[in-house]
Amino acid sequence: MFVGRLEELDILHRLLKKPSASAMIYGKRKVGKTTLIDKALEASADKKIYYECLKAPMQENVDGFVAMLVREKVLPVQLAFKSFTDVFAYMNTIDATFNVVIDEYPYLKAFTKPETVDSIFQSIIDNNLKNIRLFISGSHIGMMKDLLEEKNALYGRFSNTLCLKELDYVTAAEFYKSKSIYDRIAMYTVFGGSPYVNRALDETKSLKENIIATLLNPTSYVYSYAEHLLISDYTNAINAERIFFAISNGKRKYSEIEERLGLKTNGNLSKQLIALEEMDIISKTYPINKPNDKKKVSYEVRDNLLRFYYAFIYKNKSALQMLGAEAFYEEYIEGAIITFISHRFEEIARTYFSLCVQKGRLRGISNIGTFYYDNSATRSNGEFDVVLERKDIYDIYEVKYYFEPMQLREIHKEVAQINAIKGLKIGKIGFIATAGYEDTPDGYDFIDINSLYTI
Repeated sequence: MFVGRLEELDILHRLLKKPSASAMIYGKRKVGKTTLIDKALEASADKKIYYECLKAPMQENVDGFVAMLVREKVLPVQLAFKSFTDVFAYMNTIDATFNVVIDEYPYLKAFTKPETVDSIFQSIIDNNLKNIRLFISGSHIGMMKDLLEEKNALYGRFSNTLCLKELDYVTAAEFYKSKSIYDRIAMYTVFGGSPYVNRALDETKSLKENIIATLLNPTSYVYSYAEHLLISDYTNAINAERIFFAISNGKRKYSEIEERLGLKTNGNLSKQLIALEEMDIISKTYPINKPNDKKKVSYEVRDNLLRFYYAFIYKNKSALQMLGAEAFYEEYIEGAIITFISHRFEEIARTYFSLCVQKGRLRGISNIGTFYYDNSATRSNGEFDVVLERKDIYDIYEVKYYFEPMQLREIHKEVAQINAIKGLKIGKIGFIATAGYEDTPDGYDFIDINSLYTI
């Protein structure tokens, strides 16, 4: 089942109309890079050559690529080539057009100087793509981004560059579109937007049943994805698992993470967090009204599935083995899952407004995020979680993941809390509640939950 990626498909289809071209596609593991390329290449009658690089010396990769050419009947027998440059030069002599996919490109750099590898492919793109469309793909986001830097030999060499992100909550719902809005939100907050993960879900089953069948099932590939695949290349280099555990369990400030991990204040944690940001696994955010205040910065695990795994399963794997999936769910997950979903629903709401802006349905917005406040009257502080900035005016939305309609008394209580902040220039006060509202008094913006999926 291929879902979404229509803009990316269109870009690659247009590239396939050229006799020769080069493209770079990158993104974290299992986000759908190879699936996208395969889907795009269905529109081409030209021969496809797919080669996944090995973490091995360059010559082994050259030999492996040549073996693939023999398998695809491009070469009659295994010929001896000393370099990728020689192979591509030979392919230029063949009266045919080829679509060549070099997947996991960073693996070529495991035993060869990175600058040497990039120089080789710069020469290939410049001189040996007469009849070849070259697709370079990779999951190591930091190393792939380096190819776009001006100092890199491959700078400016790609016809198109695509950075694949997870599917947004609207697109991911195509995997379980028969479910109610309430359940779609729950499914996304737990399983996220990886097509690889979502293909394992059964839309006829409940959230609990899907969690038990996948995340609480050590034989499931979803469980393996959460436990191993996402960070397999990086675990030895950085303290990734303990950082994920700390953030997923509410330690979002730098000092909180540092204290939870028992690290010295020597800057090592900062380097580790930067590495995880480059992998696009965690994000670093500021309140929109405190963009330069380092004390207000917070960290979040981007991947919903990973966050769920580290919040509920990571430290309790022995209990899962002893209790079994059903009892484990009831003991460790059932009582806390609504709170977990509620926090992630706030991110869905921010994404909703972002999509509205992108599609031209909402104008005049300069930023979307959280808003830090001090309440001098109560000597307290906190953050509003969904805020739209219009210059110096703020639209503030309260977001509620409820099974029952939001009560009128709670609406008035939330409005009073917002109005109590002195000096805050308020544009709109609004609400997004999954089960609707007991009443909708004038003067406030009440968003119909169905609007989140009909943008």
